[in-house]
Amino acid sequence: MGFQIVMNKPYYLLVVFTLVITCFGVRANSNVGYFGFEPDIITNYIGQSNKKLGYVRVTVDLMLDDVGNISVVEHHTPLLRDAIVQILSKEPEETIKSLTGREEIRQRCADKLKSLLKEETGSEIIRDVLFTKYLYH
Repeated sequence: MGFQIVMNKPYYLLVVFTLVITCFGVRANSNVGYFGFEPDIITNYIGQSNKKLGYVRVTVDLMLDDVGNISVVEHHTPLLRDAIVQILSKEPEETIKSLTGREEIRQRCADKLKSLLKEETGSEIIRDVLFTKYLYH
């Protein structure tokens, strides 16, 4: 006896409908863009003894609401890099080295960069700030 597929019509339509919805749902977010700062951001921070400097190296990527805004972000890169360096260089060693501190710094950077671009362009451009590499010594 051969292999036989028994499929009723409502079930078949449900499967096809689910696949169509899934395909169109994935394409709806395709307008999101990413911008990576090159080179990595490297700055010093003050160690616990206040005599010893440490350094932190961060690869920062911005998630943008629209891929068309990449040129706007490129234009304002010096302003954005400076803001990130200012935030990182003021952090104490214990904040730099802790996981919760890293998340606080990332959120602070996101808030600052969003507000700077809002002031400069008048619109919300950045969706999120991502630290894709985070090294300290």
